[in-house]
Amino acid sequence: MAFRDDDLTYLESHGIPPLPAPDEQGFVENQGARIWYASHGSGPAVILLHGGMGNGGNWGYQVPAIVDAGYRAVVIDSRGHGRSTRDARDYSYQLMAADTRAVMDRLQIHKAAIIGWSDGADTGLILAQETPERVAGVFFFACNVDNSGTRPFEFTPVIGRIWQQHQKDYAARSTTPGDFEALSAAVEAMQRTQPNLSAAELAAISVPVAVVLGEHDEFIRQEHMAYLAETLPDATLSILPGLSHFAPLQRPDVFDDAVLAFLSGVLR
Repeated sequence: MAFRDDDLTYLESHGIPPLPAPDEQGFVENQGARIWYASHGSGPAVILLHGGMGNGGNWGYQVPAIVDAGYRAVVIDSRGHGRSTRDARDYSYQLMAADTRAVMDRLQIHKAAIIGWSDGADTGLILAQETPERVAGVFFFACNVDNSGTRPFEFTPVIGRIWQQHQKDYAARSTTPGDFEALSAAVEAMQRTQPNLSAAELAAISVPVAVVLGEHDEFIRQEHMAYLAETLPDATLSILPGLSHFAPLQRPDVFDDAVLAFLSGVLR
């Protein structure tokens, strides 16, 4: 039977599986921050960008599947998250897209497919907007492109469990382990006004985009994702039945199948 952790109680008691040993890892200096990265496997490059308050280790179920399928999986800790540092400037998706390009440059990756989860999805989309020649496609999982796309916040036990995991991970990885609440405030400040992509800006993004959402996402409206898929010129929409914002951890096989189907189309 396939692994299921819909309520994240397994995560609460066991955590997320650790990433496999990387072939290469390190830091790259970019715009006032030290950005941590790790590269696994060989083949066409796939860059995985985690959500707000998370870290590259959130992809513990996905990296082995991607590597086994013949790809090179690169994980990054977003600035201020995980092992990466940040400076005092405000957060922006443009800044995190620049960090991603800096990692690509360090690893001599000219072009990659981007798998983005929540904030990571927006970072990937901005990367595609700014430098489409470097993006083979974006797997855009569970984020908004303007402030009409979010649902009113309602705390749930599932959200509580993932938040607790984020706190544990931050304390274990960060060089500033006491700054979790400050990081949260900085990320929330960004999310209140960003991104704010117009329909015209979306229509100008030329790379393939898989727009994907869990059926029961706690934060993002389905109709907003449908708008995104309709407005981007080369996009598809997929709803993952029974899953939420945390699908990569809830039913990894379902999420991974969607990712691998996307990769087979954009990394030929």
